[in-house]
Amino acid sequence: MSICVDAGWPQSGVPVGEMKVAVTVLTFCVAALLALGMVMLYSSSMTQVGTRYLIMQLIWCALGLVSCLAAASLDYRMLKKFAWPLFVLALLLLAAVLEKHLGVIRGNARRWFSFHGVSFQPSEFARLAMIILLAWYGEHFQRQMPTLKRGVVIPGLLIAAMLLLIFREPDWGTTILLAAVSGGMLIVAGARWRYFIPPMLAGLGGLLFLLWNNPLRMKRIFSWLYLEEHKSDTGFQTYQSILALGSGGWTGLGLGNGRQKLGFVPEHHTDFILAIIGEELGLIATLLIVAAYMAIVFCGIYIARHARDAFGMLLATGVTFLIGLQAMINIGVVTGALPNKGLPLPFISYGGSNLLAMLTCVGLLVSVARRGRVIEGEN
Repeated sequence: MSICVDAGWPQSGVPVGEMKVAVTVLTFCVAALLALGMVMLYSSSMTQVGTRYLIMQLIWCALGLVSCLAAASLDYRMLKKFAWPLFVLALLLLAAVLEKHLGVIRGNARRWFSFHGVSFQPSEFARLAMIILLAWYGEHFQRQMPTLKRGVVIPGLLIAAMLLLIFREPDWGTTILLAAVSGGMLIVAGARWRYFIPPMLAGLGGLLFLLWNNPLRMKRIFSWLYLEEHKSDTGFQTYQSILALGSGGWTGLGLGNGRQKLGFVPEHHTDFILAIIGEELGLIATLLIVAAYMAIVFCGIYIARHARDAFGMLLATGVTFLIGLQAMINIGVVTGALPNKGLPLPFISYGGSNLLAMLTCVGLLVSVARRGRVIEGEN
């Protein structure tokens, strides 16, 4: 007997057992990445700060697991009522962090609130708020999404408002990531491809113009294109990362035996922790990490395809895109395939705000799966 679904949504379902397999694989992969992250975080930072980073990450992990369980237990459809309040709150936080008396500057960027040594990055919350709002929007205007006004113009203005605030921090990596996730969600919701071509070209042109007038980021682009010529200055981090991955070979130098973490790879416990993993545990471990992210994405897509309603489908699609694209960009940066974007590796890199947000995303996926279109009594 099929579980009743919302009107206007496909009525076919899947056996309960298949959905349980998807949730089990998702949970196992996330747990494995979390465990590996804790081990490698201690290994990469023990010579500099001892257990400080590990203890802070464990605290954030505990908070993230609580958030994950809460999100998984609650009915995700309740978020429809809070889509606009969460979006407005996110905009207010992003505007507040730009104020010099509220936001904290680190590395020439004002992205964090800091309270008694504990930092919080509002853009992590903003990404989730944007996904929830677009999921609500896509369901509410489902029949009108193919039109230019409802499918691109109106949601584009909402997305632009958030992206401009994040861009001003400045945080180019998160801006590009959120733009890609938002665009993908609109296309899945029914917006026509051809309507995206003009704004994409305009955005690309604006990005190139800003790059051309930003000497620091132009140096990063040139160091990415001509790494050998810039390996001692702006390309130092990427070059050392590639050396670390290469020196690890198939099986690595052994846990704790890496040398690049001794000051050679900056941000080795955050954005470039994959380089330390490759050096100490080898190519096999690195490929298993890539496989784990691919499994998470496939599970997320499966859950989205069998969601109970359009809101659940778009919500699961958005958080899956967010996790998958962030992992892909980070891996691309570490291996030199992409220019440096400053995005952490989900579930592994040090960073409380991101870990909390990623675990909340997993909880939302589980919530959608628990209420998905399944067929009872079949295996």
